[in-house]
Amino acid sequence: MDWFPLLNSLRIAGISTVIIFFVGIFAAYYIAKAPRILKGILDVVLTMPLVLPPTVVGYLLLCILGPKRPLGAWVLSVFGIKLTMTWWSAIFATTVVIFPLMYRTARGAFEAFDETLAYSGKTLGLSNTYIFWRIRMPACRQGILAGTVLAFARALGEYGATSMIAGYTPGRTATISTTVYQLWRTNDDALAFKWVMVNMAISAVVLLAVNMLEKKQKSGRSA
Repeated sequence: MDWFPLLNSLRIAGISTVIIFFVGIFAAYYIAKAPRILKGILDVVLTMPLVLPPTVVGYLLLCILGPKRPLGAWVLSVFGIKLTMTWWSAIFATTVVIFPLMYRTARGAFEAFDETLAYSGKTLGLSNTYIFWRIRMPACRQGILAGTVLAFARALGEYGATSMIAGYTPGRTATISTTVYQLWRTNDDALAFKWVMVNMAISAVVLLAVNMLEKKQKSGRSA
């Protein structure tokens, strides 16, 4: 059994999760403090990938990053790098798809934060950076960690946008999801079922981790 699809899925999900962890947190922090109208507009724009079909997200990315599109053609002509049909092309897809999960979860955690703690820190002369990393983030860590784990799981199982922008090439761009589809197309149900079980096992571990984080968050609030 070739384990490349699993390793490729893990590195794609890992890289995209690291990206949206920082981008999602800072977007959530600043947008939560934005004026109501601006917040509503940005919420709609940033959450849109969550409700759009993944194939639509993939098509929009192809319209931007395709080798015959302005950005994709420019990068190809200047740097000689093709932004589609490589293993790391899938990072673009997974990052866009999972960003709303991290953003919404982090924003909810920040909005539930007791701002009197931040005000108290300011009265003691603490900087905004210190308050953010040493007071706000620890207080919101359970919700943020839960969003991170969910985003990683979603990236691991992403298919629609990934298949459109990265395609399926065994040993190069194959992921668990695209491999299952290709095995089904070739009537290799036995191997497809094995990959399904692998994906289900990973998903079960992720869900258990999320449940544990939620229980810790509830126990912390009750305490």
